[in-house]
Amino acid sequence: MPDTAVMPIPGHIDPVPVPRAVPQRADGKRDLIGLPKAAIQAELEAAGLEPKQAKLRAKQLWHWIYNRGVTDFSAMTDIAKAQHPWLAERFVIGRPEVVTAQVSGDGTRKWLLRAPDGQDYEMVFIPDADRGTLCVSSQVGCTLNCRFCHTGTMRLVRNLTPGEIVGQVMLARDALGEWPSSPEGRLLTNIVMMGMGEPLYNFDAVRDALKLVMDGDGLALSKRRITLSTSGVVPMMARAGEEIGVNLAVSLHAVRKEVRDEIVPLNRKYGIEELLGACAAYPGANNARRITFEYVMLKDKNDSDADARELVRLIRHYKLPAKVNLIPFNPWPGAPYECSTPERIKRFSDLIFEAGISAPVRTPRGRDIDAACGQLKTAAERKSRAELDRLAEEKQAALG
Repeated sequence: MPDTAVMPIPGHIDPVPVPRAVPQRADGKRDLIGLPKAAIQAELEAAGLEPKQAKLRAKQLWHWIYNRGVTDFSAMTDIAKAQHPWLAERFVIGRPEVVTAQVSGDGTRKWLLRAPDGQDYEMVFIPDADRGTLCVSSQVGCTLNCRFCHTGTMRLVRNLTPGEIVGQVMLARDALGEWPSSPEGRLLTNIVMMGMGEPLYNFDAVRDALKLVMDGDGLALSKRRITLSTSGVVPMMARAGEEIGVNLAVSLHAVRKEVRDEIVPLNRKYGIEELLGACAAYPGANNARRITFEYVMLKDKNDSDADARELVRLIRHYKLPAKVNLIPFNPWPGAPYECSTPERIKRFSDLIFEAGISAPVRTPRGRDIDAACGQLKTAAERKSRAELDRLAEEKQAALG
């Protein structure tokens, strides 16, 4: 892998350098979740096993952890019983701590999770008739300040580790009873990196976690069933296509510079034209693997006929294999916008469909438990309107 400079992260971060060390457990044990085979082998060697034995044990452990979902060494029947206590004294196969688990009236599930260092983050599972989608977080808080998004009102505390990211998938598998890994009859069929945070500002951890998810001998979820969503971190988009290779979704939300500058402030750093050029160059994008443009419908802000026609023009101009997901705005306390009317959303959708571009309207899910798109925010984060405005100004100043 080529050496690359660490991406500067705009907005507020804590004084600890990012990336930072994996949070240490109070018991001093090493959590094996998030580690590939080679790293598990290295941990076993560091603990005293000779290399040949460590290589064999790492292969066995990896299978039990990622294919079978086992969290207890004593259940690993092909590892000698005498070695179970040795492993249990030094290592753990963890899961995120569940603080709360909620179920919406429409079946959507939301978990508030806590890391060993006390930081909270959220994940959501959305069941449908033909699929089940897990919305996975990549950061505690968020770097950006998208004005319509509740998560964007939080400070970025830190990046999640590969173990904390893949741990969300494994916890969902636990809850759904879907071990061992099998492609047949799964409830959890799709993953979207659309939870808390901007995935491309935590690139290495997201890539390493998704490689474990996509490994055919492990969690075995096809890259075609994984979508990574970005607000438009242009310098990292090509690397995402080359090194991860999953589907791309872009939080577009506006087609006029002044509007996107307001609601997606990252646009001031990477403009619409630069962003769409990166979409056109995204590795693997074609009519069978279209780029998804997410577009939240905000009353009298981005929902005019002219906006719809300009969106069509841009997609055609850049020759993009694209579809548009229209998202009715999900309100939250203190939000500065209202949702477009159903009639306006339908008209907007019709104009795009008439141009031959798919533009379905997403049915809001989990609104009653604040699990819908743009609503994720830990319950511990409660701020006044003045504090939210001050934080927004800080983030926007950092973006330049």
